[in-house]
Order: sequence, then C-alpha cells, then structure tokens
Amino acid sequence: MATAAKRPKVAAGGSLAEDGSADALSGFLDWCEKVGLELSPKVYVSKEGTVSDYGLLAREDLQMGEVLFTIPRAALLSQHTTSIRSLLEKDQASLESQSGWVPLLLSLLHEYTASNSHWRPYFSLWPDFSRMDHPMFWPEEERVRLLQGTGILEAVDKDLANIQLEYTSIILPFMESHLDLFDPKLHTPELYRRLVAFVMAYSFQEPLDEEDEDEKEPNPPMMVPMADILNHVANHNANLEYSLECLKMVTTQPISKGQEIFNTYGQMANWQLMHMYGFAEPYPGNTDDTADIQMVTVRRAALQGASTEAERQLVSEQWDFLCQLEMVGEEGAFVIGWEEVLTEEELSMTLKVLCMAAEEFKEFKEHEGWEEDTEDEESFTLSNETIPRLKASWKKLLHDSALLTLESYSSDLKAEQDLLNDKVIYGKLSQREQQALQVRYGQKRILHQLLELAS
Repeated sequence: MATAAKRPKVAAGGSLAEDGSADALSGFLDWCEKVGLELSPKVYVSKEGTVSDYGLLAREDLQMGEVLFTIPRAALLSQHTTSIRSLLEKDQASLESQSGWVPLLLSLLHEYTASNSHWRPYFSLWPDFSRMDHPMFWPEEERVRLLQGTGILEAVDKDLANIQLEYTSIILPFMESHLDLFDPKLHTPELYRRLVAFVMAYSFQEPLDEEDEDEKEPNPPMMVPMADILNHVANHNANLEYSLECLKMVTTQPISKGQEIFNTYGQMANWQLMHMYGFAEPYPGNTDDTADIQMVTVRRAALQGASTEAERQLVSEQWDFLCQLEMVGEEGAFVIGWEEVLTEEELSMTLKVLCMAAEEFKEFKEHEGWEEDTEDEESFTLSNETIPRLKASWKKLLHDSALLTLESYSSDLKAEQDLLNDKVIYGKLSQREQQALQVRYGQKRILHQLLELAS
C-alpha cells in the first residue's frame, strides 16, 4: 500500500475544544448517536495509530463491502439543513457566486459562532481554524520560495482574489442586512478565509447522476460529520456512497485489525492536495500525481525553434488557429501523468499543428482542422509506450517544452533527490518545506521521465 498522505499536524488551543480533545471526542460521539449516525462496532475514532490527527481505525478484521458508518442526511451541515436555511433560500439570487460556496460559508459563519448551534459538538472536534496551514496562509515570500513552478502560486492568487471579492460584494452586504444574526466585527474576512480553507479541506460534493452531468450545475458542497475524519491516500480502502436517505462509508478492500481506514478525495495530483488540503503524499505514494506544461510554454518552445521571421509568423498563425479550435488558451495547461498524458487530444493536436510545414498547415486550415482518418499520430494515445514512436519534430517540441518547464523551478532534480535521501537533513526541514519538497520532486520526476521518452 502507498505511504499515507496526511494533513499537517495541528496543535489544539484557543478552539472550541480547548477543554481537552478526549472530552471533545466523547461529546462528538454522543452527538453522533443522538442524530442517528450509526458507527460500526468494528471501527473506532482515535488520534493513536493514524497518519495525522484524528482518523478511523479497524477494531477487528474487515471484509470488502462492509458498512463502517451510516449518516442520515439531516445530520449533514449544508445550506439546506442550517438553522438559517429559510433566509438563504429567500435571498438565493443575491448569493450566487463563481465558487457556488457562499450559502454553505454563510451557514458555517453562523453555526460556528452560535452558542446554541446543533453542530457545536461537531465543531468542537476540529482544530481551531486559525491553525489551518494551507499555502494561502503562508507568508508570500515563503510561498514563492517553496512553491515556485508548481502551479500552486497561481491557484492561491486566484483564491485570495475571489475570497476578497466574495466577502466584500456578497457576504458583507448580506450580513449588514441581517445584523440580528451576524456581526461583521465577529464574522471577519479572516474568519471567512479560514472557513473557505475548511470547506476546501473537509467538505464533500455529491456527484451528479451520469445523465445529469452535462445538463446540471455541480451540487453545492456540504459538511459530512465522521466522513471528514478519514485521511486520504490514492490507494484508499474505503469510499463514501450516497443514497436518498443517508450516506454510507463502505470498505473497498479487506482491512486488517489495527489498520487505518482511508477515504479518497478523488484522483488528485500532489499540487492539488497541497493547494486544497495542505498536504502532499510522500514520493512515490501518489500514483495520481501529475506535472503541468503550460500551453504557452509549448508556444514559446516552438518560437525558439523557429530560425526565420517567416517561421515565427507561421507559429503565431498556427497558435491562433489552435485557439480557434479551442485546443489551447493563454491560461491552460497540458497535464502529464506517470503513465500517459491526461490531455492527449489537446496536446497531440497542438504538436501536430505546430510541427506542420507552411503548405501542410495551409491545407489543414482550409479543411478547418478536419482530415480523413489516417493511421498517423492521432491514433496514438500519448503514453509512455507511444511517445518514443512519435515523429522526431513532435518529440523535439515536447522535449524542449519539458526543459522550459523545468527551468521555472528554483531548484533542480538532483538537489531535491539529495534532500530526500538524507534523512537527517530532511528531518530538520519544517512541515511546509517537507510537503513542498514532495510536490516539486514528484513533478520533476514526471518531467524528467518525459524528457527521456522524447529524447
């Protein structure tokens, strides 16, 4: 089994649980019983024997398909169950946002600070929000130093801008209209940021039915007590199942007595785990890890390979055509996994078009990007097996793009390898430094593998 990922250790203190985590856990489990959450006697919640903080462990051997706990929908904390749900429904139109999270966040702002909240025992189990350690809370200098080139800096910048915009344009006006329930001096932008991180790290989104995926907006996030205690690994051993009346956590493989039970947060690369949850899976545990090559980096590599003004002009025209086909964009990225390219349609078309001679491109453009099916590179999946068989011009462009991407990091692969191999030095790194190193190292390994395949 893969090495377990973990949320950073969080020291308790100044939180609702400051009277002791044992009392908080006992109170939470009593509350679970009252709300109809049924916990199997074969499992238990503990901080002992887990990769980080609380976790769920097997009290005895478990078979595949066993139900670990069942939680009724009434016990979920969402915009539909909060005590201010009627208010949220009434003002629904004014609470629309890019994230779709505003109604849940308003629910959390209210329930977290209301002394008589139905979910108070649930909140008492969690670390104080002021101790959350997502990269958005790091000093900017540290964020740049540790995460440059990973894609996290850009994601955090977008988050902070969106959080500020949502708070000032939606949250604050709503609170000022309901001062009997909210106090802007208590429900501050800082608390709002912390709650955004809480939703990022601990909320669940119910998947749509397959037939609704193209028609409906995604379901809004919700908090699922007990389910959010489970830690994550790519090679997980349990999964959350949804039904009309309740949600169930079910084992996906046999689990031995004493083992920790892991859920999955989805197929997520380390940079995504770090950005949204504040941790990364240690190498080589994350089989879902990826590295991004920015689409504009491939354009830059093509322009560097052009030796005349006419060739550079051709690359610009080819890029504009790819934009028209919606294969590329100024902010998009090609996603490279351990075994294959996850954005293979976009990348294969981009390599194809940018490697065309002028006459070939002219003809291709006249057919608006359509061709008769031929047994050429388009029949390939871009995988570890097929990349070495690509045309030399495609491989060179791919190779040059990977090299340019590696230049965007502040350190090279060998330096990271040396750090990881020296257990003493690695042990002296801060939690942030260790997590960031795992993100960078995995991405660089994938990019170096691509260099070898395309050489």
